[in-house]
Amino acid sequence: MTEKNIDRPNQLVDHGEEAHSFDGIQEYDNKLPNWWLWTFYLACLFSVGYWIHYHVLQTGLSSMEAYQLEMKEAKKAAEKREAKNPLTDALLLKLSKDPKIVAEGKTLFLKNGCVGCHKADAGGMIGPNLTDEYWLHGGKPTQIYHTIFNGVPLKGMPAQGKLLGRSRIQKLVAYLESIRNTHVKGGKAPQGKKEEG
Repeated sequence: MTEKNIDRPNQLVDHGEEAHSFDGIQEYDNKLPNWWLWTFYLACLFSVGYWIHYHVLQTGLSSMEAYQLEMKEAKKAAEKREAKNPLTDALLLKLSKDPKIVAEGKTLFLKNGCVGCHKADAGGMIGPNLTDEYWLHGGKPTQIYHTIFNGVPLKGMPAQGKLLGRSRIQKLVAYLESIRNTHVKGGKAPQGKKEEG
């Protein structure tokens, strides 16, 4: 092949393929393999069918609808589990007598942001003192559980229910019950309603 031929783009070369020359680099139009072409065509057909099924006819659940359905089913399953093992003050008080569960609850207290408002010794800082007998949102074990689970958004306490789940919040409550009325030295002044426990 002559230098003159290389400068002319889109010419036929000896083996019958179309050649292109750009900046002195010669390349050829090679035919794509049939398996690749059929994969491409089938993907195109699938995408058209997918679009018609989900967006035009709306005969299938969208990803958001499927997610919402799964969340409803998960909520029902959680409610069934709770119905079999109801949360009671007696259950939470029983857990507070188990040293292993109390130790796990203390670890959760120290590692999950509680110390930012209540201090490491639970004596209170921005949040109330948790070692006295005064409670802002109810001092019964189940009330403490619900306060942690749902949080107190107006006072800056985030809900921990989705983050920690039922079992770990029970351990947190067990720990708080174990330190109730210990009156840690240097604790914050009492807030809320007095409730013996």
